[in-house]
Amino acid sequence: MEDIKAYIESGILELYILGDVTSEEKLQVEEMALKLPAIRAELDEIERAMEEYAKNSAIEPPDHLRDRVLNSVLTNFADDTNFDERKTKLPGKIVALAEYNPVNFYKYALAACIVLLLASSIALMSLYNQLRRSNTQLAALQINNQHIANRVNLMDEQLQVFRDASFKFMTLKGTAKAPKAELTIAWSPVKHKVMVDMASMKMPVNDKAHQYQLWAIVDKTPVSLGVFDMNTDSTAMKEMKSVAFADAFAVTLEPRGGSPVPTMNEMMVIGKF
Repeated sequence: MEDIKAYIESGILELYILGDVTSEEKLQVEEMALKLPAIRAELDEIERAMEEYAKNSAIEPPDHLRDRVLNSVLTNFADDTNFDERKTKLPGKIVALAEYNPVNFYKYALAACIVLLLASSIALMSLYNQLRRSNTQLAALQINNQHIANRVNLMDEQLQVFRDASFKFMTLKGTAKAPKAELTIAWSPVKHKVMVDMASMKMPVNDKAHQYQLWAIVDKTPVSLGVFDMNTDSTAMKEMKSVAFADAFAVTLEPRGGSPVPTMNEMMVIGKF
């Protein structure tokens, strides 16, 4: 049901009614309408709404043009060759109809059709543009709502770290390489999760050729937990690779993508639990 609703709200049905779809999209809409009553009903409703709009936006022809067209129609139905002079003599104030001219009749009829066609085309184009603008605005709102939902979910996950008693927090202190550097990590030996607090990180900004790499010291052996960049705009908790046991944690500056072993003279921070 959600897929059907999303399909209807995508705007493809309005574009189908207006004929602004590819042959593949046209075939898809028609197949969907045959299979799903909800799609067929929505198509009918869109057609009805557009017809109603066209009727309400129709332009009445000028009075003099309408009279001339009606006069031509009446003349077309009259055949004065079957009447004698007595029968065709008109009383006082009645004016005889002009001689029927088929060229004039079709000329005025065509003019009236063109006026109505132009008015309908303008109305449909206006409706089409309104629908496109509405679809664009709707898509932008949906993207914005999804972005907000993702941010809320991320913040909720980060709060869970602080609520979870299994997490231990440690501040890694700077080495001689970077005495003012500082990094806080959260580690859950129970869940084997390691999180880096990007918001409170105090590290020199790395260049494009290098990244910071987090290491867990397990039985005197460094184990890589992944790489990250110094991002002064980040307020997130970055999840690193899992580790069940560690004697200490350290961060080194490595070539972008990380190294198989740490570069010891590039160690930035270190800390033990």
